[in-house]
Amino acid sequence: MLFNDRKDAGRKLALRLTVYKQVPDVIVVGVARGGVIVAAEVADFLNLPLDVIVIRKIGAPNNEELALGAIGENGEGVFNDHLIELFGVGREYLKKEIEKEKSLAKERLQLYRQNCSACDVQNKTIILIDDGIATGASIRAAVHSLRAVGVKKIILAVPVAAADALNLLRKEVDEIVCLSIPAFFEAVGAFYQVFKQTSDEEIMHLLSHQKHMQ
Repeated sequence: MLFNDRKDAGRKLALRLTVYKQVPDVIVVGVARGGVIVAAEVADFLNLPLDVIVIRKIGAPNNEELALGAIGENGEGVFNDHLIELFGVGREYLKKEIEKEKSLAKERLQLYRQNCSACDVQNKTIILIDDGIATGASIRAAVHSLRAVGVKKIILAVPVAAADALNLLRKEVDEIVCLSIPAFFEAVGAFYQVFKQTSDEEIMHLLSHQKHMQ
């Protein structure tokens, strides 16, 4: 399946989630950045609150592009123990990087929400949305972060995903809604006609618009 853009993907995804329309205690959470555009379409269609989650990568020493793990604003996430052991990464380095990235995630969230309060997700059902899943590292970190704050249920909803990543995630979420699981998966952007980078301003506008609609 090929999507025109993230809004098109969000509208198509929303049609598969109509059972949650206007259901109390359900919150749509988009993974920043691109996932928020998809999530906003879903939240609008289902008439549900919209929030955002920021995931930060923990890079290896002297090689930030090599991800040792990923965390949310509360420091909860997932780590690649094999890589950590392979590169002999010490506990102090990890602790320092986790604190740094946790702080950056909080700053980014404050910017996106523009001082509006976050949705109370404790004991709520979360529809967690991204624009696609390749390796699943960011989504897994988002799931762990949400579990740590006591959500009741997580429905993972994505337009497209790699089969291997999705199989791994089936053990970690309560339900999965995925529109397309291609046999050959190269990159998320390959399944969109338009896949431009999402700006901070776009996210701020979407969240602000949704808050005013509530």
